[in-house]
Amino acid sequence: MKFGEDKISRRKLLGTAAGATAALPLLHESLPHQGVHDQFARAAGEEHGGGGAASAAHKGAGHRGTVGRVDPRVNGFDPQEILRDYDRGKVVREGGRAVREFELVAEDREIEVAPGVKFAAWTYNGRVPGPTLRATEGERVRIKFVNGSKHPHTIHFHGIHRDLSDGIPGVGVGNIEPGGSTVYEFEAFPFGLHLYHCHSTPLAEHIAKGLYGAFIIDPKKGRPEADELVMVMNGFDTNFDLANEIYAVNTVAFAYHDQPVQVKRGQLVRMYVVNVLEFDLLNSFHVHANFFDYYPTGTKLEPRDFTDT
Repeated sequence: MKFGEDKISRRKLLGTAAGATAALPLLHESLPHQGVHDQFARAAGEEHGGGGAASAAHKGAGHRGTVGRVDPRVNGFDPQEILRDYDRGKVVREGGRAVREFELVAEDREIEVAPGVKFAAWTYNGRVPGPTLRATEGERVRIKFVNGSKHPHTIHFHGIHRDLSDGIPGVGVGNIEPGGSTVYEFEAFPFGLHLYHCHSTPLAEHIAKGLYGAFIIDPKKGRPEADELVMVMNGFDTNFDLANEIYAVNTVAFAYHDQPVQVKRGQLVRMYVVNVLEFDLLNSFHVHANFFDYYPTGTKLEPRDFTDT
């Protein structure tokens, strides 16, 4: 998805001062289940010293029900930085061609997905979502995977490649047991926005616990220069009922409500939006007072739709 310069300025979405930086509240995040509100209330009660304070804090926070903010230093990753953080790996030359090398490590880690709400996550490189991997169409991609967790895991890449590098249990190297490692290797094709995730079973659990990330393959011809943002829509089942209690973009609920995404007036903005939500049938992306060009999967250079959702 991308915003065109004329579309942004025409609707005056980003303010009136030329060259000024404005706040673009791109995302809506909600907590539709009462269970998480109860968790927020309990967290508030512990912080303020009693159930009465918890109830007051819960009511005072309105529908959001949150108290305070998540400290990115504790999580070890910042949703603001994830927006523009791309792992381009290391390029080596073999036989006259470029080979782009990456390393992903599976780690068990507790993270905070909303103020006072902890989640026992399974992560790639200690963060959820995992690093946004980026390569160019036609390059050879080589990913070393190390399983540093307590559970068997894999990495399955969306795209086109041989079955031996598909990261499916029972195919090729299959599951990688705790302490083990392997290498996945394939051609970067086709260009577009792809997903990678663990494919061990039960599949929904391994994805819902946090083992996923965006994989961008740039076209050889490139795309117009833009401010590029990665937004992974995800959710978290905090009480093990196979339903999400927390909904977010880039993991931390309300992160972009509390700190709206900053873009420059008049600059082209391109958003790579990935829906990795488990347990829900649908998820959508919507902006107010503007339209955008929509490129499903990003595998074509011409937009399919001009829309706001």
